Amino acid sequence: MEKNSKIYVAGHKGMVGSAIVRKLEAEGYTNLVLRNSKELDLRNQQAVDSFFASEKPEYVFLAAAKVGGIQANNIYRADFIYENLMIEANVIHAAYQHGVQKLLFLGSSCIYPKLAPQPLKEESLLSGYLEPTNQPYAIAKIAGIELCDAYRRQYGCDFISAMPTNLYGPNDNYDLEKSHVLPALLRKFMTAVENGDESVTVWGSGTPLREFLHVDDMAAACLFLMQKVSANSMPTNELAMWNVGFGSDISIADLARLIGTITGFKGSTHFDATKPDGTPRKLMDVSRLKALGWQATISLEDGIHRVYEDLMINRLW
Repeated sequence: MEKNSKIYVAGHKGMVGSAIVRKLEAEGYTNLVLRNSKELDLRNQQAVDSFFASEKPEYVFLAAAKVGGIQANNIYRADFIYENLMIEANVIHAAYQHGVQKLLFLGSSCIYPKLAPQPLKEESLLSGYLEPTNQPYAIAKIAGIELCDAYRRQYGCDFISAMPTNLYGPNDNYDLEKSHVLPALLRKFMTAVENGDESVTVWGSGTPLREFLHVDDMAAACLFLMQKVSANSMPTNELAMWNVGFGSDISIADLARLIGTITGFKGSTHFDATKPDGTPRKLMDVSRLKALGWQATISLEDGIHRVYEDLMINRLW
């Protein structure tokens, strides 16, 4: 991409999209095309087609999605599969029809089977059953990967995919019903400190292992992939898909203790084993991306400190 290339970031108000915009602006890219959901409903095929026809973006970062934690994924199953299918299908098809030079689709680590070998390798895709609680969302994301691959194979489109691990950082969602585990724990522990509570209850047994990546690292990886790799230079039988993660994981129990320490919580932590744990472990194998020359730089402790300090100034709930 040139510094004046016309770049559309779909979902620029979300955590990932806003991080990509910050990274692009910091790197001197000046011709960004941005629309919020009120200005452009990506679920509407006609609206998306009209947007691409008039704006003619050269590059697309497809970060728009309906996202949420384990509870939201399990409750709003129809919403998660429908809205994500519509968003990705409309944007990817319009990108093909209107000659976009390159598109990067953002997936999720939940695309991998629940019991896939750890760490999760790209070739484990479609090798087994998914985690039931987020299966609709995962199926939608798998469809997005397959769309990119199909348009590459049939039409020669330079469409690639990136599979992030669990992300956190600025503009995260702190709704306790819909958020992911790390922001939910931050809110719980910060609230407990402010209220002088003696205990905090954490969903699940605390034993599942999770990997976390600061969203600024994710944005750096996205720009790296957009600049450095081409789907059309790869064998047709190989998916143009890369895992993006930190490369190590932590138990939910240890994560809760770390957040408790960072927030200054002095009470006790209890785990409600009647609540679902989800997948036992989700650690990404990032060797393919590392071999290209990229790896994460923000440690989990440093990253949580950054988020906590920002929340102390700019509370998001």
